[in-house]
Amino acid sequence: MTEKELVAFTIDTYMNLQRIKQANGNQENKELDYQLKGVIAKLSSMGVNVEDITL
Repeated sequence: MTEKELVAFTIDTYMNLQRIKQANGNQENKELDYQLKGVIAKLSSMGVNVEDITL
């Protein structure tokens, strides 16, 4: 997997988690929040600004 493919895959993962979070409504989900934090950290380390792709 190339670096660009890895970035694209990680962005897709972030977007999927965002859709799940939105579908959850106001229901708290600590695991989902934890997964999002991890993906955000990975994307930040790759130089991707997630503010532009946050729901």
